[in-house]
Amino acid sequence: MMSERRAAVVAGHGRFAEGIISAVAQVMGEGHGLVAVTNADRTPEGIEQAIREALDRTGATVLFTDLPAGSCTFVGARLARAVPQLRVVTGTSLPMLLSFV
Repeated sequence: MMSERRAAVVAGHGRFAEGIISAVAQVMGEGHGLVAVTNADRTPEGIEQAIREALDRTGATVLFTDLPAGSCTFVGARLARAVPQLRVVTGTSLPMLLSFV
């Protein structure tokens, strides 16, 4: 059911998010509720805009990022100060996302 699906945004360097979401889909099937955002070729402002758009579009309140001190995490920390219900999880791994899904 759609109401049981938990949405989240996965953001990171290069094709990290796309690749790890692909692995989740291979294990769990489609309909997992994860949306990828890359920081490639984006300024910090561009990363923030892309993450905000993905959060707004999905209604997600969780942002998974690749590196604890990466640009996506820095953006996520700023967004979490403005959006108290947003949770930012760093050091994202396949087992972590599978557990979330």
